[in-house]
Amino acid sequence: MSGLNLDDFATLIERPDPAVRRDAEARRARQGPPPGALGRLDELAEWLAAAQGSASVRPVERVTALVFAGDHKVAELGVSAGPQGGAVELVKAALAGESAAAVLARRAGVRLRVVDMAVDCDPAELPEEVTRYRVRRGSGRIDIEDALTAEEAETAFRTGTALADEEADAGTDLVVLGDLSVGGTTAAGTLIGALCGTDASVVTGRGGAGIDDLAWMSKCAAIRDALRRARPVLGDQLALLAASGGADLAAATGFLLQSAVRRTPVILDGVVSAACGLVAQRVAFRAPDWWLAGHASGDPAQAKALDRMALNPLLDHGVTVGEGTGALLALPMVQAAAALAAELPERA
Repeated sequence: MSGLNLDDFATLIERPDPAVRRDAEARRARQGPPPGALGRLDELAEWLAAAQGSASVRPVERVTALVFAGDHKVAELGVSAGPQGGAVELVKAALAGESAAAVLARRAGVRLRVVDMAVDCDPAELPEEVTRYRVRRGSGRIDIEDALTAEEAETAFRTGTALADEEADAGTDLVVLGDLSVGGTTAAGTLIGALCGTDASVVTGRGGAGIDDLAWMSKCAAIRDALRRARPVLGDQLALLAASGGADLAAATGFLLQSAVRRTPVILDGVVSAACGLVAQRVAFRAPDWWLAGHASGDPAQAKALDRMALNPLLDHGVTVGEGTGALLALPMVQAAAALAAELPERA
């Protein structure tokens, strides 16, 4: 890989300021209600203070919901409730404001940004600002071939880092990270299974739309075969993304790492963003300190990944739709924590 050294991230990423977190905790002790009465909101406020570098928490107002889109050819095995090549319809619904995530983003005043990394359609079907970063049409069928070439993996990863820089330079307070994919949860399960050293059955979920038992068995077999191809490259995270991830997952991983470098907090959505987070953690162990887990999707692979990253989901409402929906549902809780920390008066 020319000029890309993942080891640099481990050096560049620092934890949110622990001294500021202690100052925020002391400040909260002087406010009412009593410390602990607000439950997890106090913990969130202290985390935000450390991430922002100030004991006086600023409002979380400039939020972007960033969604990486792509098709995965493993979907042709019937591992998903959606059809192979169906990501284009998901993207069109989001752009039209008709997806669950689009509705929530609109109601919250959040900018929704969809980035096509590997949607399997003619680029002319989508706006140029969506397709401009596309690496290929559909990532490879990971049970029998690599998802990407080495060059494609690097290009996708660099796209993610560039977008993280764009958001940081624009003054974004926080990013909600989601995905629009068909077959993406199979790739995510493979990455998590490989990194956690588990069997396929342990990390095979039923996807965002839910699949029947026969499809689950097909998905389990696909992850089993993909794991055989993933294990030899476990020591090289970019090679792992090329073998078993996809362009959308490689971009999301680069985005998460560079966001941590730029000190931009991120809320993860479902199993796909959790898988990318787990890969990123292998690159830089401090990176997860910059992320929140928005919700528990019920996917066993997501639960295993979050446990490895020591991230405790904010919500557990049985939401499985993906697309950033669960993370967007958690956003008001984060904003409430910031508002309470900023506006509650200190006792005399």
